[in-house]
Amino acid sequence: MTYSIAARCPDTGAFGIAMTSSSICVPSRCAWVSDSGVIATQNVTDPQFGPLGLSLLVSGVGAQGVAQQLKTSTPYADWRQIAVVDRHGMTALHSGAHTLPTFSEAYAPNCVALGNLLVDTVVPHRMIECFNDNTRVELAERLLRVLEAGAAAGGEGGNERSAGLEVCAGLMWSDVDLRIDWDEAPLAALRGLWNRYRPQRGDFIQRAVDPEAAPSF
Repeated sequence: MTYSIAARCPDTGAFGIAMTSSSICVPSRCAWVSDSGVIATQNVTDPQFGPLGLSLLVSGVGAQGVAQQLKTSTPYADWRQIAVVDRHGMTALHSGAHTLPTFSEAYAPNCVALGNLLVDTVVPHRMIECFNDNTRVELAERLLRVLEAGAAAGGEGGNERSAGLEVCAGLMWSDVDLRIDWDEAPLAALRGLWNRYRPQRGDFIQRAVDPEAAPSF
């Protein structure tokens, strides 16, 4: 149903997430990013985990502690699949007993990948390999490449229909927040949207922080 990558860039401190799913509008329920960390909540998802998890990260709770508190906050932890990345690049994972098969997860410093209803358990592992092979690439592009690598490794058993890419790079908002809510080829559509947005990204930040010096529209 869903596979995703959540990560921190150790060079810039930026946080981000990329995900795709056969479900409609998946990022609106499952992707949560701030300047303190990342939460992915998927499978039979509970969107409440996003704001709760981010508030815990802001307060200084580490990834493992956040995941534990999210699990104990609900009687339905067995239905949830959770990933957390904290400000130190530490990670935590949870795939409950009712996670849709085939499910899998993988992690390395600063990144975690997970999925359910996958074609093969290798998918998250290929995603982590791709993340670690692209250390010289800025985070948003890197995450999108990782998502594409997951698809190339087989992706999910159903046809992907939505996708998203979100990055918070030391600001109070996510300066990349791109979504494909429903499309026959959401990864290709997300790639196209990113290619259009990418050249304008710095201009939008400049208009927020110093509009007098910002380029005109």
